[in-house]
Amino acid sequence: MLSTAPPPLAERRPGTLLRAALWDMDGTLVDTEPYWMAAEHELVESHGGVWSKEQALQLVGNALEDSARVLQKAGVGLSVREIVTTLSGRVMERIREAVPWRPGSREMLDSLVGQGVRCALVTMSERPLASLVVEQLPRPYFEFLVTGDDVARGKPDPEAYLRAMELMRAAEPALDVDNFVAFEDSVPGVSAALASGAVTIGIPHAVPLPDFAGRYSTWESLRGKDAGSVQDVLDGHWAGIDDGGRQAPAGKVSA
Repeated sequence: MLSTAPPPLAERRPGTLLRAALWDMDGTLVDTEPYWMAAEHELVESHGGVWSKEQALQLVGNALEDSARVLQKAGVGLSVREIVTTLSGRVMERIREAVPWRPGSREMLDSLVGQGVRCALVTMSERPLASLVVEQLPRPYFEFLVTGDDVARGKPDPEAYLRAMELMRAAEPALDVDNFVAFEDSVPGVSAALASGAVTIGIPHAVPLPDFAGRYSTWESLRGKDAGSVQDVLDGHWAGIDDGGRQAPAGKVSA
């Protein structure tokens, strides 16, 4: 059974070792948001509708079924399942042509796995698309994939993150929520990761990220960062200080 409540902050230990990393895919590991937006535009236009960039940005990070319902309201005369299949198929075609890795993402994966940190992919894309992306990596960095078709409730609900934590704890029972860090780029994604109890690093991309309550940090990019940088964020949150040694403001540490 999935846990729904992380331990109170007062019970968490400063200096906890980074042992597990949870990765969003679209916009965090790979820059596929332009692929999704182009596919949405093509689909809406083919059904006689109009689709703007502003409308597309509002779907970033959402569950695919929720996005499909929005597209129906924009005039797409297909079922939710047909819309999801059409969009995913088009994005997969583009990925086969070129994988748009986000700056520093593969280097960060290499650093984390090299330090013994377990990695899981937590995405609202469905398994065929997620598997296609993972297959393009030079090594099997991800031990686990939790995809949109694995869960009943998509982001911002924490179900996908909690499921990933459950899978990783089954492989390593000593893992505690304190050992987890999540990487996200969207508002629904950050909300889901924080709700799971993981320290969350936001790397804004297609849309800006506001301040969030909870153990949350922002980085401009993964470029130039490594496992040690992530451990510094983890230490800073549990100790209540930022990377510069100052008392951290409630809810956010920037780097």
